[in-house]
Amino acid sequence: MIPAVIAGIGATEFSKDSGRSELRLAAEAVRAALDDAALRPSDVDGLVTFTMDASAEIAVARELGVGELRFFSQIGYGGGAACATVHHAAMAIATGAADVVVCYRALNERSGRRFGRVAAGAVAAPTTSGIDNGWHYPMGLATPAATVAMAARRYMHWCGATSEDFGRVTVADRRHAATNPRAWFYQRPVTLAEHQASRWITEPLRLLDCCQESDGAVAVVVTALDRTRDLPQPPAVISAAAQGAGPGQFTMTSYYRDDLTGLPEMGVVARQLWRQAQIAPADIRTAILYDHFTPYVLMQLEELGFCARGEARDFIADGAIELGGRLPLNPHGGQLGEAYIHGMNGIAEAVRQVRGTAVNQVPGAGPVLVTAGTGVPTSGLILSPA
Repeated sequence: MIPAVIAGIGATEFSKDSGRSELRLAAEAVRAALDDAALRPSDVDGLVTFTMDASAEIAVARELGVGELRFFSQIGYGGGAACATVHHAAMAIATGAADVVVCYRALNERSGRRFGRVAAGAVAAPTTSGIDNGWHYPMGLATPAATVAMAARRYMHWCGATSEDFGRVTVADRRHAATNPRAWFYQRPVTLAEHQASRWITEPLRLLDCCQESDGAVAVVVTALDRTRDLPQPPAVISAAAQGAGPGQFTMTSYYRDDLTGLPEMGVVARQLWRQAQIAPADIRTAILYDHFTPYVLMQLEELGFCARGEARDFIADGAIELGGRLPLNPHGGQLGEAYIHGMNGIAEAVRQVRGTAVNQVPGAGPVLVTAGTGVPTSGLILSPA
């Protein structure tokens, strides 16, 4: 199998009002990623994005002057697609379906369509998703925060986790974002007291338990390791890549399982990642965990094997997830602190950590773990130095 790597990363600024179309944002991020890899649009023969992205692969190709495309793909399930875009690109490289594949995500999620609002049309869609939505929309579970709140409450009842435990995730992310000039919350850390004083969104989730709404775009370039020998940046080797959906899987509303206290889909991903990379959780230097809602960070730590089930609250209690701790999480600030670009900015941070160029560089040369959206069919990556 041909080793695939991420050879370039690019992004726009992260804002609340980009002032330009999502297609332009996508083109800017892709061009920046190609420049970072010292490649040209004419080198690209594959593009991968999200089904939720408004900018089709052929549109991005036209805007950039990309020639023929030999591979193109779109991944579903919202934020669960983030690492899967790289997974599909790596498979294309390994099978010879393409030589240079760019993965991208662009969205005006603050100034345009805001995901946190009720979308009544989702119930009427003539799809299986529309049917699924018909079960929970009438009950008032019509926003991501509301659907996560149900699972979070059960998790709290089961293991004794508290709102303060969730707040420790926010405090760590915002502390890291405060020293990252690219982060929206640069120089704006928060305390646990400020987290506890923030208003309820849907109990037990407070405002500071919920990721921000951002405008922006991120792109990454995937190619074969042997193509990177003359490129200016050290590549990040894709040591493992996986997707996962669990039994009884729904999209954010898997309430019909016997056990509602975990994220089985992330467990599916975790087992594949450790097997492919032939490492264990203790080998991970830093982890970029999808943090759209804080309770799911605790659940991910357990599903990934960093601690036993029900023990994440104890794992994070002594600052373990902050810089200098035994498992620093989201050194860039995550989606709570840097920006919400559906997890793609987390992949870019993982590449910077592998390169040794991150603003909040975690010491060592070990591998970096990245996860995608939780509560949905999801994906993950392990990136390592060449």
